[in-house]
Amino acid sequence: MIIDTHLHPTNLVDEAWRHTGEPFTGERMLKMMDGPYMINGKPRRIDMGFIQPPPGNTGYRDGNRMGREGIRDYMAYCAELCQKYPDRFIGNFNYNPRWGPENGAKEIEFHHKEYGFKMIKLHANMHGYRPDRALEWLRPAMEMCAKYNIVVLIHTGDGPYTIPTMFYPIIREFPMVNFIIGHFGIQTGGNYSFEAFWMAMDTPNVYCESGWCFQSRIVEFAQQLPKDKIVFGTDSPPNDPGMWLRELEVLCHEPPHGMNLSEDDLEGYLGNNIAKLVGIDTTPPPRDAKDAQARLTDTYAGVDRATGKLLEPV
Repeated sequence: MIIDTHLHPTNLVDEAWRHTGEPFTGERMLKMMDGPYMINGKPRRIDMGFIQPPPGNTGYRDGNRMGREGIRDYMAYCAELCQKYPDRFIGNFNYNPRWGPENGAKEIEFHHKEYGFKMIKLHANMHGYRPDRALEWLRPAMEMCAKYNIVVLIHTGDGPYTIPTMFYPIIREFPMVNFIIGHFGIQTGGNYSFEAFWMAMDTPNVYCESGWCFQSRIVEFAQQLPKDKIVFGTDSPPNDPGMWLRELEVLCHEPPHGMNLSEDDLEGYLGNNIAKLVGIDTTPPPRDAKDAQARLTDTYAGVDRATGKLLEPV
């Protein structure tokens, strides 16, 4: 399977990205995930994705309910989608400590037990706290993640509060929790990809998300990182997932653009690495185009034998 660690479906307009003023719903997300995307000559789809609300929609606004009720309100649509499409969506709890650290921790537990959420997201810029100094805000959530083997995805790449090394204090305090450096340390305000790389190299419980990283740096980093240290994530929308799939596919090419990566190792980057972290069964890559097409039968009608093109979705 291909598993995207970073998706933001919403039934409301995203307050940060806007998306032309139309909500990017779960159904729109599924259509985007279905592709198909050609990888090493084989048609593929994004089989599953970790979903969270847009962080811009998780702050307090006049009229919101407070405490745990308010948290449930902003997480409600993603919880609904996880129930409606359990074979496609996995919950990612967006943790905003300003709703109360203990409230957030209890809601992490609730969403894990009730809806099977397997990940949480930290966005210190959007929620306005300095992670290396706000440890008392983060500890309740991290304790819950340690208890239930929940992965922590961290927004990184821009100041003032999401420079990757600012999270080192909490990462070191919780070595039993697995942390993913979101965006590979790259976002609107900077390029901290080398910080992310060395954190993953030096710290057993740190991994890097592929999306937003420069293609030439992905090749450089993948040559040195252990094969389990990169996971696929797109931050879609606004990003198109095809470009980040291509960025990983090219690793199977010859140097200097690639590194002659095997398709088994590519499958690790595309889905098996994150699957292992959260307890999902891993899958082998498709043997050939025919095998790949067979895996799409629940989404596509098949292939036009005359042209070799995929037919329209059923």
